[in-house]
Amino acid sequence: MAQLPSKVHLTSHPISLTIRGHSVYEDENDRTWLHVDMDTEGDRKVRLRQEDIPSGHISHTTSLLTLTTMPWLWTLHPGNKYMDYQHRFWRIVHHVKENGVEEMILELMGDS
Repeated sequence: MAQLPSKVHLTSHPISLTIRGHSVYEDENDRTWLHVDMDTEGDRKVRLRQEDIPSGHISHTTSLLTLTTMPWLWTLHPGNKYMDYQHRFWRIVHHVKENGVEEMILELMGDS
C-alpha cells in the first residue's frame, strides 16, 4: 500500500490574522498561530505555525517589542499576499500542512 504524502501545499489561507498575545495570532476561525522567529539573511520573513493554544494559556499582554517588530494585523489580499496595518505587503512564500501541522512563511515584499 502506498503511503500518503505527509506534506500538502495549501491554497486556502486565513482571511485575517490578529495578534492576541506574545507571539500568538488568531485567525477568523479562532485558530491560533504561533509566531516562530526565522533567521534570514537580509529578507524579513515570518514563520507562523498553527497550534491550538487554549485561551487561558495566551498572555494577553503583548510586549512593546512585539508590537513594534511584528504586525498586529494581517489581511489577505488577491495574489497570495497579506497586507499589514502599515499597508505593507507580505508574500506567502509557502503554506503547507505537514504531519497534521499547518505552517506559513510570509516575506515582506521589497516595494511595500
